[in-house]
This record gives sequence, structure tokens and C-alpha cells, in this order.
Amino acid sequence: MKKLFIVAALLTVAGFTGWQNRVELLVWGAPKLLEFTSPIADNRPLDWSVGPEVATTAPADRPPNIVLILTDDMGFNDISLYNGGAGDGTLQTPNIDALAEQGVAFTNGYAANAVCAPSRASIMTGRYSTRFGFEFTPFYKTGTTIIRWMEELQPSKIPLLLDKAKAATMKPIQALGLPASEITIAELLKQQGYYTAHVGKWHLGSVDDMMVTNQGFDDSLELKGTLYLPEDHPDVVNAKVQGDRIDRMVWATGRYAASFNAVGGSAEQFKPKGYLTDYYTDEAVKVIENNRNRPFFLYLAHWGIHNPLQAAREDYDALSHITDHRLRVYSAMIRAVDRSVAKVTQALEDNGLAENTLIILTSDNGGAGYIGLPNVNKPYRGWKLNHFEGGTHVPFMAKWPAQINAGSTMDAPIHHNDIFSTIAAAAGAQVPQDRKIDGVDLLPYIRQEVAGEPHQILFWREGHQQAVLHKGWKLIRADQSHLPQPVAQAKWLFNLAVDPTEQTNLAKDNPHKVAELEGLLAAHNAEQVEPLWPSVFNSPQLIDKTSNEPYEGGDEFIYWPN
Repeated sequence: MKKLFIVAALLTVAGFTGWQNRVELLVWGAPKLLEFTSPIADNRPLDWSVGPEVATTAPADRPPNIVLILTDDMGFNDISLYNGGAGDGTLQTPNIDALAEQGVAFTNGYAANAVCAPSRASIMTGRYSTRFGFEFTPFYKTGTTIIRWMEELQPSKIPLLLDKAKAATMKPIQALGLPASEITIAELLKQQGYYTAHVGKWHLGSVDDMMVTNQGFDDSLELKGTLYLPEDHPDVVNAKVQGDRIDRMVWATGRYAASFNAVGGSAEQFKPKGYLTDYYTDEAVKVIENNRNRPFFLYLAHWGIHNPLQAAREDYDALSHITDHRLRVYSAMIRAVDRSVAKVTQALEDNGLAENTLIILTSDNGGAGYIGLPNVNKPYRGWKLNHFEGGTHVPFMAKWPAQINAGSTMDAPIHHNDIFSTIAAAAGAQVPQDRKIDGVDLLPYIRQEVAGEPHQILFWREGHQQAVLHKGWKLIRADQSHLPQPVAQAKWLFNLAVDPTEQTNLAKDNPHKVAELEGLLAAHNAEQVEPLWPSVFNSPQLIDKTSNEPYEGGDEFIYWPN
């Protein structure tokens, strides 16, 4: 009751101030309100499960251990494997690169969506998340208030559309998640006798049956705050993106918090230990060491490199040659993720597990335009939040020395959905037969035991923003009927076989191809269900500029519904 009273008081006071002060008060007051109403306990040791002290079989004779590393908002250009150097072109990611060099590099790996939570839902289930209504990313209700006030303070040249009636009915973010009726890869592996552990971001609900530990994981160290270190910590270097709404909202609601095997309430939250990426890595290493004598599934879902842009000072200092402060902080964050991969792979080596461990690394979606760095998805157009290649064409690689030849490559399009089926096959588990599984086992294709490509067609859908890829032809469309013609029904058609970076829109000159692909979309949409919660706003996204650059007449844009 006290918390509700304080929230109401803060919003009421804000409501009587000017627009500028209203936003400033909420941004300033939100973290302080949280600290007062929900204090975070000090860090404490975690009681990870411990497997047998002595192995009954050799690692080579057991089902493979499985490590799934999921980064957050990592663009295609953010690792050196694909381009020779990330950041300003000098940053090397040798440990991430080594996964591909010692295993397989997927050159056309696609995220399930251009935004985080729907991608994670697909990864966990092997299904298009729209098959079970997980269409939009869970969002803080206060976020709509911040966005509305910022829009009133500084209206966009392209209107931002907010449905206030729907926003008023939003459930708490904790109650927006993965239905318990879905079967996760963790549940499948647990049935096979695996120990299952989750470290990091979940974003698939944190109450009742949506909790991580009710979705197949024996143990879970869960992200509960968006800060890598407290903003004023001596070991952190911060970079804020002035004027960006999303960046400002993340800082305003930022906390330094985690929970372990808890319902997620404030009483169970505690402070991580040190820089967040390193903390998650150190705990992941403990999982490996504790369970070296039995098959395990480790889902290491890093918060890195999502904003707020915060680097460990050690990493920042190591990149002194990068003169742009924001790019240097961002590059330092990538360096920390690369170090994480090194520690995880070394732990596997040290415990004699490397040969028979399948490691998969990918990103939940492409790099974000709202961090104000223009080249994170180079050479692709677009960003997180839209279905151009920059939003969905992501780093993707796998390593399993016992089964995958080093230096393998695969150019055919693959998808996040395939992670479920590939892991299931590796573990000797049968995928569920009572529902449509959209992913396929990639191992026979990697080993060239099966000819052809895993997919002839791939889909992306988030409300009216939809895309389809079929035999190299890609259609993106969005319903922008509230805008004047000719952009009311925005459509882009690309032949990726000859135009992989989507430079030439062929939609007007190829109406038959557009009609063919729209027919495929219609058939796909007919199989999907209604969203579990509604879209409450439409936000315009520039395709060829960061969101911090000014809109100019003629700039292409697309609306992101969420």
C-alpha cells in the first residue's frame, strides 16, 4: 500500500509540473522510489546444484553437455569473425570467433524476431512465438507514460502513436510471458536426465508457471535490474545517449539486482558481484564445475551488450585508441562478452568436457539504432525493432568437436527455431509430436549428410510489421494507413541472392512476386493465434539512420508495433 501511495504521489506531482519537469521528475524519482520501496540486499553466495562427486561414465560416453550462449542486441558487425574487426574496425573477438573456427559458422543466421522476448520464446520452444500468442515484447507500464510525456515534450516529425485505452489495461510486465502449456528445451532435456541451469536474462514472465524454475530449469540466476554496475561505481564507465527515449527510460528504471531460484519479489533480490557480464560468467563456470560428472544444459543469457552503455573500466582502458567515447564504451562491453566465452570454454577444457559439449552462440536480435552508433549492423540496413536484415541477420555459430568438423561453414538460411530441434537431436530426445515444431535439426546439414537447405521459407511477424523470406526473395510490409499516401501500405521487396544488403526495393516493378509472397504470409498468418496481450503503441523507426539522427524528407522509415 505504501508503495502504491508513493507511486501515485510521484505521478500526481509530475502531472502538475511543466512537460520538461514532468519527465525530469519521473526520470530522477523512479530509481529513488524503487530504492526506498524495494531495497536490494547485499550479494550472497549461490547454492547451485552439485552433481555426483565421481563420474560413472566417461564424458565421451555420456549424452553431450549443452551450452547455449545468447547475447543481447549484438549486431552482425559486432564480432570480428564476419568483418575482420568490430567497433571502429580494430576490435577483435578471438574467443567468439574461435567457436566458429573450431566448429561451424552460419553466414545467414536469423533471429526469430527483431526484438528480444519473442525471439527468446521461439528459442525455448522451437516454434514461431505467434503460434502461442507471444507476439509483442513485454513492456513496463510506466514506460508508456515516459514515452507519452517525451512525445508531448518534443513531438516526433513522424508521429508516434499511443493507444491510451489499451495502455491503461496493460498487465504488469512480470505477468506477460511464456504459457505453461508450451514445452521448453529445458523441460525436454530434463526428461532426458539432464541437469538444467539458467544464468542471466529471461524476459518470459516471472510469476506462477512462467517462472524460470517452472519452465524446466533446476536452477536460475535471473537478471532483475538493467545496470551492469551502479552508475556511480568507481569501476564503471558510462555513456548516455542524449535525447533518446529508450535509453533514457532504461537509465530511469535501472537497478543493480538479481535473484536466485526465487519468485522475483523484492525480498529475494540481491546485488550481483562486480561487473554484470563477469558475474554471470563466473557463476556459469561454477555450474560447469559442479556438474562435470553428469550431462547438463547451461543457458547463459547475457544482458551484454544491451544498453545502458556501461563498460568495466578495465575494458575501457584497454581500448584507449578508440576516440569516440560512446563507441569505446560499447566496444569494451563486447570485449567483456568475448572474455566470457573464453572463461566458459576454458572451464570445459579444464574439466575434460570440451570434446563432447555442444556450444551454440547467437544474439536475440540485431543491434539497436537507439544507441546512436551507425555501423553495428554493417553491411546490413535496419536495426533492432524492424525486419530489415540489420534487425534479424545475427551472429550465429556452433562448436561440438566430437560431431562437427572444425572450419565448417553453412550459407543456407537458418533460424532461432532450429536451436530447439538441434539440441534435442544432440541429446537423443524426440521433439514433441502434439504440436507444430518449426525448427529443424541442423547437424545433418552441417555434416553434409543431407542435401538441400533446412528451410525454403522463413517468417517474421510482430503485429502489422511482417516479413517473409522464400528462395532468396524477401518481402517486408507494414500497415501505415494512418499516414498519407504513398506510404500508407509500406512494402519492400528484395532479391537477397543479388542484393543481400537490401539496397533496391523491387516491389513496384514485381507485383506478381509481391502477391506470391503475400499469399505465403496469409497462409502463415492463418495458422497463428491472437496475441496474448495487445500492441499499445506504434513507434516510427528510421531504416538508414540511428534514432539520434534527424529525420529528413525522403528518409525511409517503418513503424514498430508493440
